[in-house]
Amino acid sequence: MRTIFHVDMDAFFVSVEELFDPSLKGKPVVVGGRPDARGVVSAASYAARKFGVHSAMPLRTAYKLCPQAIFLDGHPHRYRECSEKVHETLLSFTPTVEMASIDEAYLDMTGTERLHGPPFLAAHKLHERIRERTNLNCSIGVSTAKLVSKVSSDQAKPNGVLWVLPGNEARFLAPLEVRRIPGVGKVTEENLRKLGIRKVGDLARLDDGFLEERFGKWGLALAGKSRGQDAGGWFDSAVGGRAVPKSISHEHTFGNDTADAGTLHSTLSRLSEMVCRRLREHGLWARTVQLKLRYSDFSTFTRAHTLDHASRIDTEVLAEARNLFDRNWTGKPVRLLGVHVGNFTEAEGQMSLLDQGSSDRWSKALDAADRLRDKYGESAVGLAGGLRGRFQERVHENPAGLPGKRPRKPATS
Repeated sequence: MRTIFHVDMDAFFVSVEELFDPSLKGKPVVVGGRPDARGVVSAASYAARKFGVHSAMPLRTAYKLCPQAIFLDGHPHRYRECSEKVHETLLSFTPTVEMASIDEAYLDMTGTERLHGPPFLAAHKLHERIRERTNLNCSIGVSTAKLVSKVSSDQAKPNGVLWVLPGNEARFLAPLEVRRIPGVGKVTEENLRKLGIRKVGDLARLDDGFLEERFGKWGLALAGKSRGQDAGGWFDSAVGGRAVPKSISHEHTFGNDTADAGTLHSTLSRLSEMVCRRLREHGLWARTVQLKLRYSDFSTFTRAHTLDHASRIDTEVLAEARNLFDRNWTGKPVRLLGVHVGNFTEAEGQMSLLDQGSSDRWSKALDAADRLRDKYGESAVGLAGGLRGRFQERVHENPAGLPGKRPRKPATS
């Protein structure tokens, strides 16, 4: 029987800020940007949460709820460094570690009892080890499934350990609100409420066929999740297996709407860099490039084009993004720009010998640039065209350069 740990760092971004500035401890702190800035809350201290502030909330809303809070832009390089320490600690317990994001991870602890003791004891040892090595608190969920362990770590917050004994997965989930199931957002929750489903137990009592008829494949996944099974999306793969993303995108919301072509082009350059960096990290090439364009009145347009060959070269993706922008921008002030890539392959594809030579040279240069970013931070090197469009890196739940997600070797024929 499997033993799966889910380790979730408590208020991670705020806790890291407190390490560097102890005067923040116990105070309402919001990480993500200034209170008058566009954007959303990346993290809130427990003192700020008492006022209703939570992650993904607009910063301006957070300020209205808690004007006395201390608002910070954040320090992504510090978060990566602390995440690296956490990752090293996890690897000292088991080689099968999967970083789900910068502040959470799954561990497959199956078969480690002779080394670390029974699951509950092992979890307490890990809990203490993380605290000793990082000065940060975490919560750990333990069960036979990734999904149940994730839910139990959330129930253990803050700074606790919760073990769901084998065979009790469905019983543990039954009294919880359906929104506690990972993947159930506001829309799904509302649709379930219309059917009289409020608790996970209500969901578990429904027939699989009924849920499939109402929600398609997602309905079948919901049925499995309600019983404590690893069903659907992220939970289908084993711990340590690399989940291949269906798409990769980065967006930037301007502090003030702009119609300056130079600024817009430079921002596209920076966004293309960020997207291609993550493509290389996953060992993927993209065939499709999509532009997202939002104006001051919030009208939003997306335009996509398929390349003649798959690419993960910054300049090639940028050229297509700029082409889409120049063909579709009306000249009105822009609120948001985004670059999105998809239609992935694990090989570059056929091209002329001349183009292949140029691509190989760019690949070597960009691999070297990625190594510099790994060592010195994401802003260490970049395209000259993107310098004017540099912006404060947002605290992203799955940024490039995470521990355990170093670039894979390119596929070979």
